[in-house]
Amino acid sequence: MPKVGMEPIRRSALVEATIHEIGARGTLDVTVSQIARRAGMSSALAHHYFGSKEQMFTAAMRHILALFGAEVRGALAMARTPRDRVEAIIRASFAPQQFRTETVSAWLNFYVQAQTSDEARRLLNIYQRRLRSNLHHAVRQINPTDARVLTRGLAAMIDGLYIRQALRADPLSAETAVGVLLHYLDSFAQKGGKE
Repeated sequence: MPKVGMEPIRRSALVEATIHEIGARGTLDVTVSQIARRAGMSSALAHHYFGSKEQMFTAAMRHILALFGAEVRGALAMARTPRDRVEAIIRASFAPQQFRTETVSAWLNFYVQAQTSDEARRLLNIYQRRLRSNLHHAVRQINPTDARVLTRGLAAMIDGLYIRQALRADPLSAETAVGVLLHYLDSFAQKGGKE
């Protein structure tokens, strides 16, 4: 007989296990049984809750995106100026929960999954639109002339720094990554934008 109230706990454990397995292996080439073992349950139970490995990956990305969204909302609530808003988004992107090895690996693999999965592609598109929209809202107040270019550049640099981190080619600390992006932002602002 199933225990009442266990489903959300087990789903959460499987989502965390999915993120950790992807991080440990650096690839989506993990099995449901590996994920289930890490979560302390059987693969049959994992299939019962999610149906397929792809659904587990999608649930893991929804979880990461929800944490990211909460991080951004919290940071934006404290921002007072347009520059503060951009910095808040940048800092949220490299917050400890977001920039941990497992999460960075999951992001890279999420991009790969989006090439073949309609649901992953849809989630990725939502993330990208929200990121660009949030950035653009503040950036156009800093430098209206170059707002579109600056927004695209910041969004691309965030993604690029995640890719570099996931590939472990030239790992950066979160603070260094934030510094690179803020330097780029401030360089554009000095070109004649207003604060």
